[in-house]
Amino acid sequence: MASGWEWDDTLFSGAAAHYRRGRLPYAPGLADVLDRALRPDGQGRLIDVGCGPGTVALRLAHLFREVVGVDPDGGMITEAERAADLAGVAGKARWVRARAEELPADLGKFAVAVFAQSFHWMDRDLVAATVRGMLLPGGSLVHISDLKTETRSVDGLPHPAVPHAAMGDVVRRYLGPVRRAGRGVLPQGTPGGEAVVLSRAGFSGPRRHVVPGGQALERTCDDVVAGVFSLSSSAPHLFGSRREDFEADLRALLRAASPLGRFSERVPSTEVFIWGKDGPTDP
Repeated sequence: MASGWEWDDTLFSGAAAHYRRGRLPYAPGLADVLDRALRPDGQGRLIDVGCGPGTVALRLAHLFREVVGVDPDGGMITEAERAADLAGVAGKARWVRARAEELPADLGKFAVAVFAQSFHWMDRDLVAATVRGMLLPGGSLVHISDLKTETRSVDGLPHPAVPHAAMGDVVRRYLGPVRRAGRGVLPQGTPGGEAVVLSRAGFSGPRRHVVPGGQALERTCDDVVAGVFSLSSSAPHLFGSRREDFEADLRALLRAASPLGRFSERVPSTEVFIWGKDGPTDP
């Protein structure tokens, strides 16, 4: 986690209800890429660390006998349980409210551990070493994120682009110029360098895969507002008594950018790094 910043349980407070609607999806071929790369036999177990509302765990549930999602936010766990019921996989999904630093938490051994845009919130050295010990011999750690280096133009699409830069200005007008994160701030943003941490923990690799995005999406004003409230940096609780004023200003900006209330976006490509656990079973 970032130097000088400490996690607290307000990090995503109130964001869970907005997450599934507001966040852009991972590229649609993600499950197929992981199926080919990992060759699961349908009998293994997967743990999704920092699972949020179950977004990735549920997309991969058909590849495993059981999926276990771990997240410290109670709202995220509730949303994951609801989504599993709707997907008809509640019987093979387990949701545990806990911090990654509290693992192994008697959860047993796993064939695959997934971190989907969550690793940067953790004590990464501690969690990497612990999760390696939770993997079976030959197991894999999968790190998933949006591909940050691509440009996603909406040229040729029917609606205006989401005005992200102007929206950021509105957020900063209410919350200040430094990125908020729970009760603290992140002047330098979240840490990178996952490869160094995972190599130091004894993982081998990685194998890199890019799942192509670019698919066109239509987004409503409600979708875009939900996306803002799904972020740790603009979670609902951060606005306090000014939340309604903030949302009114945000919606006014969106109406000015698209009088029809429709926006075009493209699905981001998804970057996947697969790390292997080598050697005998850890104690």
